[in-house]
Amino acid sequence: MTKRYGGKYSPQGDSAQPEQTPRGQFDGVRVEPAGARANLLFLPAIPLVFLSLNDGAVGMTIGLIAAGVLTGAAFLLREGLRAESAYNARRTARRPAFPRKIFSSLLTGLGIGLAAYRTEFLDAVTVSEASLIAPILFGLVAGALHSVSFGIDPMKDKGMEGIDTFQQDRVARVVEDAETHLSEMTDAIKRAGDRRIEARVERFQDTARELFRTVEEDPRDLAGARKYLTVYLQGARDATVKFADVYARTRDAKTLEDYSALLDDLEQNFAARTRKMLLDDRSDLTVEIDVLRERLQREGVRLD
Repeated sequence: MTKRYGGKYSPQGDSAQPEQTPRGQFDGVRVEPAGARANLLFLPAIPLVFLSLNDGAVGMTIGLIAAGVLTGAAFLLREGLRAESAYNARRTARRPAFPRKIFSSLLTGLGIGLAAYRTEFLDAVTVSEASLIAPILFGLVAGALHSVSFGIDPMKDKGMEGIDTFQQDRVARVVEDAETHLSEMTDAIKRAGDRRIEARVERFQDTARELFRTVEEDPRDLAGARKYLTVYLQGARDATVKFADVYARTRDAKTLEDYSALLDDLEQNFAARTRKMLLDDRSDLTVEIDVLRERLQREGVRLD
């Protein structure tokens, strides 16, 4: 029996739009903020260590301390760049509690100064002849250039006006626990040894993080989203751990299908919860606008 050909783009096709637009492969992907430019700062400490090994006790100690300081500065810079990227990605965020990039610049200047003093010490005939002027100048210039190259940490909160800080702290603790569940899911699914299901888990995690960001922007939504951030994510983590263990041993297609269906259901529910909270926020805004208009009309102000 013949069947009329049709589809979404046919003249008599189904014009109904899908409830949710499918995600692209690179949707939500961000570039690693600590790139090659930051990682190159780990290199100067390596030759400094080897050059200091034959410089005697004092020269070797100064060189090793300088290498350790430079390595610590590079670590702080990398973490500071990641914290700044997370700060910029959010519409509401607090300034970093510890200014990593600023301290990285200070440590870089200190490390370069110590390395320069090591050279002055080795060139001097006596300890008293080792000058401190050149090491200090080198350290100041290195710290200044480091700050100019990488900037400083965000020094003020962003989008926090009118937000209850106590509620924001509660949200931060819940989101931190939820991120822990997602990290454990990532670690567990790697044991399955299937790149496709790993990508599927990452897509669900992107959807879950959209819910996180929505709750962070309006902490009043925490009550309605708490079970998603705790109970549902904990259940998803436990299911992922069990699936990875079973699938790694059996490679059972039915197990993979059931787990994929679970991720589909979770993703749809998380996305629906996010949309509902956004609609509630828009409804609250509409009510506030209507109330303001009524007050203006009572004051005799006409709105055209």
